[in-house]
Amino acid sequence: MSTEKGAKLFKQRCAQCHTVAAGGGHKVGPNLNGLFGRKTGQGEGFSYTEANIKKGITWGEDTLMVYLLNPKKYIPGTKMVFAGLKKEKDRKDLIAYLKESTA
Repeated sequence: MSTEKGAKLFKQRCAQCHTVAAGGGHKVGPNLNGLFGRKTGQGEGFSYTEANIKKGITWGEDTLMVYLLNPKKYIPGTKMVFAGLKKEKDRKDLIAYLKESTA
């Protein structure tokens, strides 16, 4: 896993809708700081869909691997329009970056 490659993926595929900085604001999507160990739909101050709130899983490497493959399949009704990352290596790199940058 490469946090450098993950950072590049985040910038290219995620940063238009998400931030990772502590205390950073929300964009179209929620700020991801503190993501690991948080339940779906629980980021403070963001308006989540009912589907996201009711999914009730806790974000971790395992759940993100499945979610980032196809977000709309994992959480039907999510407003996230991202199609997903099909390559397992890309998902692992992105998760490594998120784990480091959102702690």
